[in-house]
Amino acid sequence: MTKRHTAKEKISRRLGVNLWGRAKSPVNKSEAGPGQHGANRRRKISDYGTQLHAKQKLKGYYANIGERQFRRYYQEAARRKGDTGEQLVGLLERRLDTVIYRLKFVPTPFAARQFVSHGHVLVNGKRVTIPSYLVKEGDTVELKGKAKELPVVLESVESPERDVPGYLEVDTKAKKGRLVRIPQLSDVPYPVRMEPNLVVEFYSR
Repeated sequence: MTKRHTAKEKISRRLGVNLWGRAKSPVNKSEAGPGQHGANRRRKISDYGTQLHAKQKLKGYYANIGERQFRRYYQEAARRKGDTGEQLVGLLERRLDTVIYRLKFVPTPFAARQFVSHGHVLVNGKRVTIPSYLVKEGDTVELKGKAKELPVVLESVESPERDVPGYLEVDTKAKKGRLVRIPQLSDVPYPVRMEPNLVVEFYSR
């Protein structure tokens, strides 16, 4: 078992949810927290704890984004007009690695981050190696050359585990997609309930 795979399992176990909705999640076997005394850690959670859990869940879902970067997303969302929670989700869903994951070119957000970093992705015909690059409405995202035929890509595209959401268009054969519109929270196919309003409360304390 790789360190990366182990880290993903720890995130799900710590949060007590099947964060990515995968059939092989350890939470499907046991809802207890990690460690010898995980089953005894359940107790009433404070408002702060509830908000922290919501933040860790949302942050962990996007390949466990670093705290400093995640806080910057919140600050940018707070500067924008409209609901801050909705703006936060919109920013996270515009990340290039998230778009690659949503288009089903890779099986996990962690794989998507690595895929972008290794130079396998083009945005409007130009190579982009920054996973946090923000895709704009109308931008075309596609896999580069031989990456289209990698086994991990072919398996992910054919997997029935997820569907491509309606705010994206995809040409599965060409391994190319387009961001049609920036989604709202209700559009995003999270396998677990996300509460960005609690994340906003956490940072607003």
